[in-house]
Amino acid sequence: MCPNPATALLIDMDGVLYQGEQSIAGAADALAWLRANTVAHRFVTNASSRPRAQLVARLAGHGITVAEGDILTPLVAAADWLREHADGPVAAFVPEPTLADLDGLPLAHDPGHERASAVVVGDLGAAWDFATLNRAFRFLMQPDAPPLLALGMTRYWRAEDGLRLDTAPFVMALAHASGRAPQVFGKPAAAFFERALAALGTSPATTWMIGDDLRGDIGGAQAAGLRGLLVRTGKFRAAELATSDIRPAAVLDSIADLPHWWQANG
Repeated sequence: MCPNPATALLIDMDGVLYQGEQSIAGAADALAWLRANTVAHRFVTNASSRPRAQLVARLAGHGITVAEGDILTPLVAAADWLREHADGPVAAFVPEPTLADLDGLPLAHDPGHERASAVVVGDLGAAWDFATLNRAFRFLMQPDAPPLLALGMTRYWRAEDGLRLDTAPFVMALAHASGRAPQVFGKPAAAFFERALAALGTSPATTWMIGDDLRGDIGGAQAAGLRGLLVRTGKFRAAELATSDIRPAAVLDSIADLPHWWQANG
């Protein structure tokens, strides 16, 4: 039994519940077990290529029923910050459907826009090109120095055809070129985990994070005072675990093993 038994759970999505279009075997059953045993949980993802409505639909396709309010994304967190701090149109470098989660904020998307009150960088995937990256850079170089908001700092993810660059490499390129330190909305930022804990009404000491990203999920959770469960699915790489100073509290073959682990430790 752990010194602080687990009472609540934060759950990563891509690589934990599904990988590409394939369900992780046993994921739906594990979540059904959590619901049946009234284990408080929220889904925390750095996904910025889809709005929450699409994430809900995607989970439904894997046999998992959730509400939009059960999912915390970096763009939802950033939108709240922008409503309080942004003074003018926002330059959001995310796929068009994801803009729905900015919920009415003015956007600097027309070619005539030369100023933005903030530059938001998410996962544009193959839509990134020199012109797009340079447009973000030019916004950042305005005399009034708009902030650079990073929708997570995930370095890469595993698609069906192999590893792909995620948000962090493009954020770091813009930060290096502009000299602007990014404000991170998403994992591994402690504030992102704290917001999820506030939604659950639980403490870091009794809330665990389960994910496939050793740095973003496990390292980020540990820095925020939580403990981490690493799964050997998604982007998990045994070599990274062997050479990293980040040590998860436990390593599970997949989320399918969670009910057994929870009964032993919760």
